[in-house]
Amino acid sequence: MLDFAAVDPANLWLAIATLTLAGLVRGFAGFGAGMIYMPVAASLMPPPIAAASFLVLDSVVALPLVVRAARICDWKTVTPTVVGAVLFVHAGAWLLANTDVLLLRWTISALVIALLALLVSGWRYHGTPTRPVSFGVGAVAGVLGGVSQVSGPPVVAFWLSGTQSPAIVRANLIMFFALASLGSYVAYWLAGFFTLDVLRLIALGFPAYALAIFLGSRGFGKANPALYRVIAYTLIAVAALTSLPILDGLLR
Repeated sequence: MLDFAAVDPANLWLAIATLTLAGLVRGFAGFGAGMIYMPVAASLMPPPIAAASFLVLDSVVALPLVVRAARICDWKTVTPTVVGAVLFVHAGAWLLANTDVLLLRWTISALVIALLALLVSGWRYHGTPTRPVSFGVGAVAGVLGGVSQVSGPPVVAFWLSGTQSPAIVRANLIMFFALASLGSYVAYWLAGFFTLDVLRLIALGFPAYALAIFLGSRGFGKANPALYRVIAYTLIAVAALTSLPILDGLLR
């Protein structure tokens, strides 16, 4: 259990500050908040408390983003991608339980770096994404999510490599993560993660996260479309670097 009275106030403020930064990125890019918040929060409190509180905060506070995204996203590619992720997250969990963790982490890092290199190279997929292709990308995302909770890079790379506008890409990502997170609610509920401490942390972080998402969303509407790709590439790089096993000693 997390005894808030016994927690160093500096640590709580650090968690809230990180959550605020994560909210700004989430509001602007439509993804990436977990990549920023979870590594820090998990070092300040029990990971289940950090994960469960963030799941609720993100899904509730980001609901206005989801409502708007549902109107403009490309459902023909979002739906099969979500289905693939939900089905294959179980394969990732199986790999996590039965495969050498170090080997998995190096494989994930290599895959994410390769995806980023492909994007930076300027390559674009000019065709219309078919349902099988979208399902396959979702399956890869699901496996990576089951192994390490790093499900974002495949779908981000997939939609950024196409010809759709940043607004559509952002809407696709918002809908993907919103729908794919429903499975996490079931898993966390069954695991007993939703505790009083989680409720307290939600109440503490809600105002900062809500304001940050609002400001980030406003910033997206005024930003140059090219800036969206730069920020997305940066977030993929962060995911790749933070998953490198060689950094374990530095992050502890």
